[in-house]
Amino acid sequence: MATPQTMFEKIWSRHVVTEGPGSQALLYIDRHLLHEGSAPAFVRLGKRGVRVRRPDLSFATADHYVLTLPGTPAPDDEVREMVESLANNTRAQNVRFFGVGDPRRGIVHVIGPEQGLTLPGMLLVCGDSHTATHGAFGALAFGIGSTEVEHVLATQTLWQRKPKVMRITVDGALGPGVTAKDVILAIIATIGAGGGVGHAIEYAGSAFRAMSMDGRMTVCNMSIEAGARCGMVAPDETTYAFVEGKPFAPKGELWAKALAYWKTLPSDEGAAFDREVALDAMDIAPTVTWGTSPQDALPITARVPDPAHEPDRGRRESMERALAYMGLTAGMPLSDVTVDRVFIGSCTNSRLDDLRAAAHVVKGRRATIPAWVVPGSGLVKQAAEREGLDRIFRDAGFDWREAGCSMCVGMNTETAGEGERVASTSNRNFEGRQGKGARTHLMSPAMAAAAAVTGRLTDVRTLRS
Repeated sequence: MATPQTMFEKIWSRHVVTEGPGSQALLYIDRHLLHEGSAPAFVRLGKRGVRVRRPDLSFATADHYVLTLPGTPAPDDEVREMVESLANNTRAQNVRFFGVGDPRRGIVHVIGPEQGLTLPGMLLVCGDSHTATHGAFGALAFGIGSTEVEHVLATQTLWQRKPKVMRITVDGALGPGVTAKDVILAIIATIGAGGGVGHAIEYAGSAFRAMSMDGRMTVCNMSIEAGARCGMVAPDETTYAFVEGKPFAPKGELWAKALAYWKTLPSDEGAAFDREVALDAMDIAPTVTWGTSPQDALPITARVPDPAHEPDRGRRESMERALAYMGLTAGMPLSDVTVDRVFIGSCTNSRLDDLRAAAHVVKGRRATIPAWVVPGSGLVKQAAEREGLDRIFRDAGFDWREAGCSMCVGMNTETAGEGERVASTSNRNFEGRQGKGARTHLMSPAMAAAAAVTGRLTDVRTLRS
């Protein structure tokens, strides 16, 4: 009998072209997604006179530097030229580009699944660390560097060292007000920001099977924040229903053939994992971060931790620095922390389910602080407007903006001010991530909405209507 395999092993082995030195393998790439940060790779190809090997398998969009307030000019010539360079080079190389003015444009990790470019069993790469998002479909997806982007464009292959495989199981039903964002923050708090280093993570258990695809994408998106190479969820009926009918998804006989293959992907019973972690869904509460790493996360009902109680010297010093940067005092209730602004968006939490969850909290209330809602794509924005979500946000005093990475990334002028405290649905809370001196608290869209209408970190369960 064949040795039982994990889902990761099945996909990896299918894509190996040849083995190389140092335990590396040359992998065939099924899909290559690009954004304006990839523009220099095209320029280098042009200087070498190299054509993109499979332009039909590469897709590009502009997201990181495109400002989300209509009519706002690019912050500087360099940024404008990056977007223009990507447009020009994709046109010259026959790569499809979802550019400014295209209603399909948006955050690369939102439009990939939205267009059916992300499919189970694929090996997908992008020059962006949060490419792990696409693993929600049972794909092997990870971020790559600029020189690797160039290599994939030129050869449609990539050298990689095979990681170990970890399975994280969350069983049980999530409680009221608890979402996928709370689950992944709880996981990272449990295993640490380096807990996944050297591993591909498979998320398993009834909690993930019950999640929508939007929720699964949120979880896989933040796998990189635990140091993992990628995150994956086995495809199932929820996956197939999401993919079917998407513009680039298989049709007709090809759909039937693809579906038959996809159903072979889940890990075999008895497959061996290098590490196993288990959490109980009922132990997870609405969660927020207090420090400057995603692992610095606690239930909203908790208090800011005291570094004096931490026995490890390195960790204690890290906590002290984080509290100093965040302007917090050990022992204070997290629900007493006041907030200066709110950001609902990013490749983690800007999909339709996210906007619905936030609007449910906001409806009939008013924002007490500046608050932005930034849809993940033009199509998400259109769908939200058809449902009237934009009116709910506007009536509550929120800014309803165009699609893009916006305040998540701190690469453009859409940043928080020095010392400002931000309740954010993004994925990173490092020092300066959302602007020089900005203080970021990560949380779910519902929790961010609750912060907007109360002006402080708030347990969304106290606002449920």
